[in-house]
Amino acid sequence: MKDGLLIAGGVAGAVGVAGLIAAGLSLSRRGGSYLAAGHALARPDDVDPLPRVLRRGLGGLTVPVTPGPRGELFLGPGAPQPGRTLRRLVLTPLLARARGQGGRPGRPPFRLVVEFTGAVRDADTLLRAYRILDQQLRDHAGLLSRCTEDDVTPGAVTVSVSGIVDVRGLLAAQAERYLFAEGSFDDIGSRSAPAGLVPMISEPWSRRFGWDGLEPIPAEERHLLHALVRSAHDDGRTVCVSGLPEGPRRARAAVWTELSAAGVDVIADHDQRGLARHLRRHPALGPMAQAQTARSARRPSPRPNGPRPDRRREPV
Repeated sequence: MKDGLLIAGGVAGAVGVAGLIAAGLSLSRRGGSYLAAGHALARPDDVDPLPRVLRRGLGGLTVPVTPGPRGELFLGPGAPQPGRTLRRLVLTPLLARARGQGGRPGRPPFRLVVEFTGAVRDADTLLRAYRILDQQLRDHAGLLSRCTEDDVTPGAVTVSVSGIVDVRGLLAAQAERYLFAEGSFDDIGSRSAPAGLVPMISEPWSRRFGWDGLEPIPAEERHLLHALVRSAHDDGRTVCVSGLPEGPRRARAAVWTELSAAGVDVIADHDQRGLARHLRRHPALGPMAQAQTARSARRPSPRPNGPRPDRRREPV
């Protein structure tokens, strides 16, 4: 990683390269409709996951990274390689694409989750990597969702971070920030984890459920799923479910259908192709998808006595 000036200059210069901008726009044109409910989980050995995600129209990506020399974050297995950085392979093309589309084209933000993994877990290394990532994002503040005090303003891209134990303390200490924390259903109603800090509940399916999609879902599990999602929405948060059962695609499709029926906003899976195809055939019905539909519909005038929108509940 270069020092702060080199980071700022390197990112800005790379984003300004016409080839990268053209590549981002080309991916956007080739992809189908934007699937806000679809989220890709990159595998640890995937060194360039973003192009496929954009091509399939999925609305988010979780990418595992490993801190390396000078705080840079690296993708892929093995020792850090100079060309396999998060900045080069994900941030630069993603932000170039967002800029080429005019910032935020009236749809839910693209969700990027940076997941810190690997054997390097000492606090100093993680803190330095976090600060470098924070600076890289601030160089493109106008494209990103941000939180000022408790006021959340959605942007074209929302970036969350996971895998750092004390990340919530780091985030809460910043009056203005461009990173958010991942949450769990245990955070519902928590004063120490407000929606401005933890806007999305993100849990693996297996943490609370045992249904594998091969047989009809037990009534108790369906009731629990609906109750948890409803509680999260009432608390001003969106919901993402990942870690779905491995097995035949028809079984996963049954789980995807059940999640959508319960109002889950985001479904995360390694099976990008199957998930994208399923969501196009069976559009999600959660609040995030409903918000997208409402923005694209042209109404002559709002209802005079309708409730005022809560900015904090707008999907980030």
